[in-house]
Amino acid sequence: MSTEKFERGLAPGALLLCRAEPDAVAAVAPLLGERMPLLRAGEGWSVIVPEGGPWRDGGEPVDRVVTGWAAALAVGAPWPVLALWWDADRAGYTLASGFRRPVGYVWLANGTPAGEDEAMRTFAARLGLDPVLDVQSLDRLTRPDPDADREPGAAGAGARSRLRGLLAVLTRAGISLPAGLDPGEGAERLGAAARALPGVRRTGTAGRRPAGGTLPTAAGRRPTLDGSRLAGRLTRTVGHGGRAPALAQMAVGLPLTVWGLRRHSGGWTVAGALLLGHGALGVAHALSGRT
Repeated sequence: MSTEKFERGLAPGALLLCRAEPDAVAAVAPLLGERMPLLRAGEGWSVIVPEGGPWRDGGEPVDRVVTGWAAALAVGAPWPVLALWWDADRAGYTLASGFRRPVGYVWLANGTPAGEDEAMRTFAARLGLDPVLDVQSLDRLTRPDPDADREPGAAGAGARSRLRGLLAVLTRAGISLPAGLDPGEGAERLGAAARALPGVRRTGTAGRRPAGGTLPTAAGRRPTLDGSRLAGRLTRTVGHGGRAPALAQMAVGLPLTVWGLRRHSGGWTVAGALLLGHGALGVAHALSGRT
């Protein structure tokens, strides 16, 4: 996308909201292959702030990257991950939880709904939202209402308003974004705002840091599980599984990794690599327990 196009809409950006404390998120976040700010985002929630490398340098759409990242985090931990994303043309969310198919919704830049109503109801059910009050509020976000969602002279304001409406509902689920992390801002500005906030920490990476100090991105390589310390943290966070579930994870992870590599999709490659890595750890643990 050109700079001119970004000026007409929203600069690409995203937020990854995890229903877990920062310590738990920090244990699995290295598998994304990016160092990103991590902060508390309300009661029982954390937020990872991507700084845009994969879609800025790799040319991959922001929604595809963060959907893959959300899936990778969710299959590796017992809590859901909500990815909010936006670009010059659209905005939306993806909710990933375990091995279930991710659910999401999309709005055009002017706020026009472009998703399925059923997705909103599934979204509410998976997050345990109120089936009456919260679902009614979410339903309003699926109805065309240009007068309410457009701000004169602000391209993309409708999509931004829809995301703010979504977050307003999610405050009742405990989400409270730190100051400065506003939906619709570009990734670079979000990253700068996050780094300036008190209590911020940086996620690690699963591979070793190169001698030159430059960290590889998820778009450029597959993350690895080459540290026993990281493996131990993952085992404690996710829990010990039997041999059969671990083999199932590897069976799902291999074709997903191949699919992501063939399509040059950093996000889905990470998701497959996470499944493979965690499955391999599970098998190794099961075998070691038999010896």
